[in-house]
Amino acid sequence: MSREKAYLQMLESTAAIQWNVALILEAKAVEAEKVKQWAQHHIHARAFDSHSEQLKESLSIHEVIVEMVEGLTKLENGLYSNLKAVLGSGEDDGGGEGFGDMSGDGFSFGEDSK
Repeated sequence: MSREKAYLQMLESTAAIQWNVALILEAKAVEAEKVKQWAQHHIHARAFDSHSEQLKESLSIHEVIVEMVEGLTKLENGLYSNLKAVLGSGEDDGGGEGFGDMSGDGFSFGEDSK
């Protein structure tokens, strides 16, 4: 398999993964709305004996959400690395890395220049 075909296959796979991530995010949005409704009706002071119990329950819900976001972030960073390898190595005529001011930490929004 030639290098170009391998790169094309990587890009097609990345597009398929991104499509699946979009479907996952859509389902998570629906699930998050249901959790929000449930939490609004069940996580209130009258449902708990003490404030610390209410706080523990709220923190456990937030922990799950943070873990999900961290997992998706790791997935997207992996996809970024693959795209950087494909697009960055294909530009031999002075195009740089192909991603402008992006680094491994994400996008540069100009905060560093102020």
